[in-house]
Amino acid sequence: FARSDRYFIKRFEDETNLRCHLVLDTSRSMGYRSGAYSKGEYARTVAATIAHFLSRQRDAVGLLTFEDRITEYLPPRHRPGHLRRLMGILEREPTGRTTDLAGPLEQVAATVRKRGLLIVISDFLAPIDAFRSRLGYLRSRGHDVIVLRIVDPAESEFRFESSAMFRDAESGREIYVDPALAREPYLKRFADHGEQIREACVEHGIEFAPISTDTPVERVLFDLLKARMRRSRRPNRGVGAARGGTR
Repeated sequence: FARSDRYFIKRFEDETNLRCHLVLDTSRSMGYRSGAYSKGEYARTVAATIAHFLSRQRDAVGLLTFEDRITEYLPPRHRPGHLRRLMGILEREPTGRTTDLAGPLEQVAATVRKRGLLIVISDFLAPIDAFRSRLGYLRSRGHDVIVLRIVDPAESEFRFESSAMFRDAESGREIYVDPALAREPYLKRFADHGEQIREACVEHGIEFAPISTDTPVERVLFDLLKARMRRSRRPNRGVGAARGGTR
């Protein structure tokens, strides 16, 4: 009623800044390349582009790198020198160990307490079951999540013709492979794994984008980010004594 003896509603619009964490896989499998860039180099370029994009919008952006655990953590900030520090971390050549998605994502959920946007960049070459449950945990904490799966064309298309010894980048195990015999079952398993990742994301309302390292970064990135940022930056509308006051 206030002083007017009439019902009324106070409304306000408040433009909020986005808080974003880039969650970057730096494990050994990300070092694979069949072309000009390894998956790791491409992923770091993607992360740097997103960070620059967000910084230009005056949003707070941070970085977590992981292998089988979190290796670097830079909290999201928007202040002079912060972007340069983030880029400095991305420029370091990672030492790389085995990939583990479950443990690091659980650490991320425990570390990142304020709600925001998480962009997870990885090849996701790891068992999917634990990853699925950790995605649900992140979403239950109120985070928006985007999953960017980085793949090399040789992985997705199996561009091998001659028989050879193949070595696992993470375990060092070697196996003799005849491409004529291996191509069909390999492509089926690779496609099935990618579909499981996509289904896990759909199940939890998470945006999923597979990206090949031979794709120009800007072609994939800007459409994705513009659509996502428009949704994330919509003005908040509140009624009455919402947090932040009324105007």
